[in-house]
Amino acid sequence: MEAGSGYNSVPPSTSFDKSRVLDVKPLRSLKPVFASASETPPFVCGLPNGPFPSGFTPFYPFSVPQGSPMQMPMGPIPTPLRAFRSTQSPESSRAFDGDDGLSMEMDGNADGYFDGQKRGAPLRGSSSSQRKTRKNQDTKSSLSYAARKGSGTVFVGDISQVDRDDGNRELVNRVLMRFDALRRRLSQMEDAKELSNGIIKRADLKAGNLSMSKGIRTNMRRKIGAVSGVEIGDIFFFRIELCVVGLHAPSMSGIDYLIVRDALDQEPVAVSIVSSAEYGDVEDGDILIYSGQGGNFGKKDKQATDQKLERGNLALERSFRRGNEIRVVRGIKDAVNPSSKVYVYDGLYKIQESWTERKSGCNIFKYKFVRMPGQPVAFAAWKSIQKWKEGFSSRVGLILPDLTSGAENIPVSLVNDVDGEKGPAHFIYFPSLKYSKSFDLTQPSFGCNCRNACQPGDPDCSCIRKNEGDFPYTSNGVLVGRKPLIHECGPTCPCFPNCKNRVSQSGLKVHLEVFKTTDRGWGLRSWDPIRTGTFICEYAGEVIDKVKGKQGGEEVENDEYVFDTTRVYNSFKWNCEPGLLEEESSNDSEEEYKIPSPLVISAKNMGNVARFMNHSCLPNVFWQPVLYEHNNQSFLHIAFFAIRHIPPMTELTYDYGIARSDEAEGNSARNRKKKCLCGSSNCHGYFG
Repeated sequence: MEAGSGYNSVPPSTSFDKSRVLDVKPLRSLKPVFASASETPPFVCGLPNGPFPSGFTPFYPFSVPQGSPMQMPMGPIPTPLRAFRSTQSPESSRAFDGDDGLSMEMDGNADGYFDGQKRGAPLRGSSSSQRKTRKNQDTKSSLSYAARKGSGTVFVGDISQVDRDDGNRELVNRVLMRFDALRRRLSQMEDAKELSNGIIKRADLKAGNLSMSKGIRTNMRRKIGAVSGVEIGDIFFFRIELCVVGLHAPSMSGIDYLIVRDALDQEPVAVSIVSSAEYGDVEDGDILIYSGQGGNFGKKDKQATDQKLERGNLALERSFRRGNEIRVVRGIKDAVNPSSKVYVYDGLYKIQESWTERKSGCNIFKYKFVRMPGQPVAFAAWKSIQKWKEGFSSRVGLILPDLTSGAENIPVSLVNDVDGEKGPAHFIYFPSLKYSKSFDLTQPSFGCNCRNACQPGDPDCSCIRKNEGDFPYTSNGVLVGRKPLIHECGPTCPCFPNCKNRVSQSGLKVHLEVFKTTDRGWGLRSWDPIRTGTFICEYAGEVIDKVKGKQGGEEVENDEYVFDTTRVYNSFKWNCEPGLLEEESSNDSEEEYKIPSPLVISAKNMGNVARFMNHSCLPNVFWQPVLYEHNNQSFLHIAFFAIRHIPPMTELTYDYGIARSDEAEGNSARNRKKKCLCGSSNCHGYFG
């Protein structure tokens, strides 16, 4: 500070012996010392504007003559203390975890990656000096890119503080859908920039930071036990998703804990862990042997050391003695993307035993977790599926190992473990649409002229131009957003067969199973976890003329295997909100389909697995019209994508819609509606 500023300034001419203040003691050890009466100067109380006793210099604002207008002093004005931020190097701004062995750039705002900082909770697996204070440069560049495209619309969160503190099932699903929509949009933007400088693309971390800073999160009130709205068996494809729903606060550390205070003391207590077999965790059914954090185990570039009984390890030890419940999230290798993980919430556990082991000449902590009884099956179901795939055990109720007879690149099993029915009515398995020669759906069209792989924003690629310059899919084949109509490269396009603009033509990507339900006939589910936006299958069958179908009488009307684009479907929002990225707000028609001509498909006699998907008023699958060219003719297809993450063995359902009725049809249309048995919380009671 400069002298004379008038605020907290140090007298410039004062000299003192520095040796007199070298012998300092902690504040709590000091006792008040009172001077003797002979040494105490007389107490003087003067008026604010004087007169002042000799030896006393007035200071601002009392130095202003009485009656003079008050003016601010010249010179720099001191900044409030809380406005200062410590400057950290990139090295000190990283958080390291003993379990994961990863480092990550983080945002330092109050609603950043680490839940609980506003509530005084400690940073799990990281000291306060390791908190991130530097903005992620990749996020800034992505936002700048978005701002250049849009009009700078400001997003305003619509989740109340009460809902952010404590969630529910509907809110948890909505938060996850909004997060993933943002992540997919950021991924699309990164793909378009074609970064070749070696920077790792982490759209998930950017989306997580933006979501939490915008208030798109829930269950911020941290607690021991179950989390409101998160169900056992729920899956997550990104660690940051655990943060936005409040299941596991730290985005890197494997141990989450909070400080429990009582009248005499305080101690850390574990609330959740994320396990992984890669770090020595032994997973066996309802028992988990969990390794402590720290010690550099699993890090090739660092020497292993003894783990210390501190932070997360200390919290686990205290939880063992207290006997409190701990949430357990299992990290499992993704069968579809082996380089990635899927995280499944396996419910509540308690620590039954703890000990130390020697590994690489160093001590590590071990904790035996035992699952609480009476909870739904989660991780155990994954282990059963793994045994089916590896052939170590047979599927109970298996009728056919592959009902497609090799028509699909992945077999589709047929299972009935409910009753003695041996299978559905006979039909011909056909993996795509069959158009009659006399039925032309759309006008002639021409595909692209790309000789290699189609590139985003390529003005010469006609297929990309039809999609407004953007690939409709991310680099790993996930749908970015619903569109009025998606244009894919067709069979006659000269681009590579593995062009990422051919997603719906590449066949099945997950292991599906046709199974007998208890009350809805045959249904469809997957052995594999399905990520939001993943292509599942198309609706295959025979394309029929709806007018001729009506003339055909009851045969078509009573066909339970008909897909009709002219039906009325429940509307829903699935795309990224433009305001989150300061993009120009689009109109509501962005997610409304614009089909060139009505399409009616019958799968009664000929079809694929889509014919077995049942209706639900709260579906986990939606349909999207896709158009591509073949022999100079455009053909419309119906592709199904996942609305949200779908755990294994969860039935796949979509909205059948309601047939349009007018005055001429009257009661006839109402009579065609069928009773709905979906059992969802918002069931309409009927469909069709």
